[in-house]
Amino acid sequence: LEGFAIRGLANFLYTNIVKQTLDRILVGVMLGLAVGLVYVVSGTLEQHIIQIGDKSPAFAVVTESGKKLSPESFGGKLLIVNFWASWCPPCIEETPSMNEFNQEFAPKGVVVLAISVDRNETLYKKFLERMKVGFETYRDPEADLGAAFGTFQYPETYVIDRSGKVVKKIIGVIGQQHWQDPEFVADINKLL
Repeated sequence: LEGFAIRGLANFLYTNIVKQTLDRILVGVMLGLAVGLVYVVSGTLEQHIIQIGDKSPAFAVVTESGKKLSPESFGGKLLIVNFWASWCPPCIEETPSMNEFNQEFAPKGVVVLAISVDRNETLYKKFLERMKVGFETYRDPEADLGAAFGTFQYPETYVIDRSGKVVKKIIGVIGQQHWQDPEFVADINKLL
């Protein structure tokens, strides 16, 4: 009886120790998987925000005038991408100076592409007509291009050189005189 009791106690202790060890291993594996999942998911949730020196996100659009534009092929020396909306007061305010800037700098090889996040196409087109917009425009109602740039404030402007590199970024309105601001104009002239 004594051997049976010792064997039973040993069997009981062995079973409990093995069970506790397996439970700890299982909890450790589950915890490791959970940490790995959080790491992977958090990496996909981070929005990359394009900064000066970064390569422009790849995109290709056909503008309202039918012109095909991309950072790789825009037919000029500088591509200026401006994100805007017809319901954005600062965007509305800077549009006339953007027109003037385009008239002055288009002959020098500067291509202005204004990407609207307007969802309503009718209001977007009425705005273009009312403001007599002379630069290239594209409507991106889902703001996919803005998301690719990390843009979430309007207006936001990127100056992209011939190699596709972002050389200037402006969040908000460009200076006191908007697109005719002397500092902005001087910067653009230096980049040409």
